[in-house]
Amino acid sequence: MIYIVEDEVNIRDLVIYTFQSTGLKARGFERASDFWRALDEEVPELVLLDIMLPDEDGISILKKIRARADIQDIPVLMLTAKGSEYDRVIGLETGADDYIPKPFGIMELVARVKAHLRRYRMTHADNMEASDYALQGLKVDIARHRVTVDGEEVVLTYKEFELLCYLFKNKNIVLTRDRILCEIWGYNFDGETRTVDVHIRTLRQKLGNMGNVIETVRGVGYKISCNE
Repeated sequence: MIYIVEDEVNIRDLVIYTFQSTGLKARGFERASDFWRALDEEVPELVLLDIMLPDEDGISILKKIRARADIQDIPVLMLTAKGSEYDRVIGLETGADDYIPKPFGIMELVARVKAHLRRYRMTHADNMEASDYALQGLKVDIARHRVTVDGEEVVLTYKEFELLCYLFKNKNIVLTRDRILCEIWGYNFDGETRTVDVHIRTLRQKLGNMGNVIETVRGVGYKISCNE
């Protein structure tokens, strides 16, 4: 199930109709209050969230989602005004997994949503068999989706956790931004590196004194260096 929180009825109805026509179950909500009530009935696999809403803005909703342990790892895609760099960065820094600029192509939206759903489902399946990671005071418990730094738990979003695991999985290898975007977000988007850079920055901030384990290779990308 996908939840769409969008107050423009024409956009909301079109998205719901298209999703359902392509095999995706979807429910739409005009107001944040209706969305919160629906969460008590069913937890979705993904939320498509507009920033400008009549009763509560999308950034506020996103913060609350990321603060709730039962729903904090749900993928959230923000709908932002075309050319609004500020909204995009604020959304990503708050914990959005991705953003869709308005006006958007409806089939591109479907493709990107399906890519996120595939990654989300694959990550949960892979986590059942994956090995844990550790480096100095940083420990990653894959099965429990838990990260600690010097024994203190660090709360990461779904995408931040997946990104950290991907860097560990490819330790000592420099990963380009395009490769990270393709592997973690599941699509190629020409010239789009802002999403990767913002997630790296917020991940480093959350890891505190262990944030420097993620190295920037200027002009290329990022890596985690581990001595065997």
